[in-house]
Amino acid sequence: MTAQMHSMLSRLQKRRLMVKTRRRGAHKGGRTANKFGASLEFSDFRLYQPGDDVRQIDWNIYGRTQKHYIKRFLDEQELAVTVFLDASSSMHAIPSKWKRAKELAAAFSYIALSGEDRLSFIPVSSLSYAKAYRKGSVYGKTVFFEILQLPEQQAAGTFTDNFQKNSLKNNQLVILITDGLEPLASFEALFRLIAAAKQEVKLIQLLSREELDPSYSGDVKLIDSESNESVNVTMSDSILVNYRKQVTEHNRRLEALCRRFGFSYLLTADDADLNDFLFHECSLKRILY
Repeated sequence: MTAQMHSMLSRLQKRRLMVKTRRRGAHKGGRTANKFGASLEFSDFRLYQPGDDVRQIDWNIYGRTQKHYIKRFLDEQELAVTVFLDASSSMHAIPSKWKRAKELAAAFSYIALSGEDRLSFIPVSSLSYAKAYRKGSVYGKTVFFEILQLPEQQAAGTFTDNFQKNSLKNNQLVILITDGLEPLASFEALFRLIAAAKQEVKLIQLLSREELDPSYSGDVKLIDSESNESVNVTMSDSILVNYRKQVTEHNRRLEALCRRFGFSYLLTADDADLNDFLFHECSLKRILY
């Protein structure tokens, strides 16, 4: 492990996934729940009742009031986090984009495990990829490096189509990492499915610099990485300007769709500074704290 990687993991270990939901798992974890239990986070006092633990009696208050009060503490429970990584062909088409997608998935998975949350990591593809189901910080580094080593594979189908093969049962927080380049109607149908399952969602849209701001010129042959359909185009300044406008408008509408369903949205590029994205932009967008 390089010194740079070690430094990043040390910083990631201190971060936590921000959630609005008060739903929690049935097992112990590192998150304060909205019910009473045995954590170290103090809640309030109440009068002692027969059957209460006498060790919780606050004798200082008894000395002042001559009444027995006990301290109550909030419980700590796990959060069920699922990281869905778009592993369709459009993500593999540009190596730097696939590399960054794996880095983001590895980072969010590591943060979940470091916080003692229950992690499900699922590459969404028509092909067979290794999935990870883990709980506990002891698995953090192993899962992190396993995700970074996921191979490139030419898969059939789209992210939204292949996503429906996976179960949303018992999830509480869903992180979607995708390029978001499918028709908005496909994402709207997917969002309805997730919203019906009452999942809190954070969508990370990842595009390559080439997709955001292409620099082609002359006669080129464009091939759809998922359908293999091709088209011959003569690139000109006006075509490139129109393309950039359409990409910007598509991304704007995808963000608006996320807002409509109450999902968090954040756009990034494969050449963006990874540390700045994770430790600055994700904090500003209330994805991490």
